[in-house]
Amino acid sequence: MQRILQPGEIEALDHTSFPRILLPQVSSLFAERAARLRQLANGNPIADYLLFVAQIMDAQHKAVSAVEVEPADATLMARAQEHSMPLLPAVDNIDPIWQTVLDNMLDTLQSSEGLPEPLQPLLKELRALEPEIREDIAKKLLQKEVAARHVGLAPFIMAALQVAFAKRSSKLSPRDVPYTDPTNICPVCASEPVASVIRIGGKVAGHRYAHCGTCACEWHMVRVKCTHCESTKGIHYQGIDGAGEEVLAETCDECGSYRKIVNQEKNPMVEPLVDDLDSLMLDLLMSETQFQRASANPLLFVAVAEEQQGEADHELVDPAA
Repeated sequence: MQRILQPGEIEALDHTSFPRILLPQVSSLFAERAARLRQLANGNPIADYLLFVAQIMDAQHKAVSAVEVEPADATLMARAQEHSMPLLPAVDNIDPIWQTVLDNMLDTLQSSEGLPEPLQPLLKELRALEPEIREDIAKKLLQKEVAARHVGLAPFIMAALQVAFAKRSSKLSPRDVPYTDPTNICPVCASEPVASVIRIGGKVAGHRYAHCGTCACEWHMVRVKCTHCESTKGIHYQGIDGAGEEVLAETCDECGSYRKIVNQEKNPMVEPLVDDLDSLMLDLLMSETQFQRASANPLLFVAVAEEQQGEADHELVDPAA
């Protein structure tokens, strides 16, 4: 006689077939991102920007090996598990160590060769800020409240926060991470995904994961599901004519948003946060459609987007057409 499985049993079976959660490997995360950026910079019209961000990631890589974060609060983790809520929402759980990370990164950047000279006063300004002001800016950035006067500081502050949050995320076990509802935010830090990625290799092969731009946690989301509103209706894919299908804009007719999806099956080297930065032209073309970007890249330098707008002379194509 066949036995009818209950919903909880069905989920348990499904989640044993492939990883639900992929936690960051911080010993290599930022170095691999920097290497990918340098690869993408070759012959790229925004090469200077990509190489600049690669220097930030070099500083992240150097800082992450020297930083130790506070262990996650067991009481908070138990409550999150009980209520199916994100483990440690970023805005409410900023580890003070991020300011030490920032100072270490500033030391590295200010001694780096090739750093654009106009950035030196910005780095000095950031170093001189009182810790309370830094903390206030950090919280506002995590809440997506980016004041115009802080645009230049934002990439450095977010980079330092990424190191602290990714280091803490890396210390977790996948079993620590709750099954959250909704699934369109990071189950570790409650941030939005910067992009999603179709992974290759082993048990993850062929599965799509949303990638957190703050703590670098990845969580499984089925394909053809909007990573913003979770609808499975009216999902389409847009790409640049002749650019291949490594990076596409996944659009949703239901909520009118888009978020990029990168595909390791098309190129094993793609990295969600980095290839999102590199595909700025796709964002510029999408800005001419009715779809709005669901969430920003935490390291995006706004001025670059404005400077490159006049170069958007390609056409969007639907790979399925």
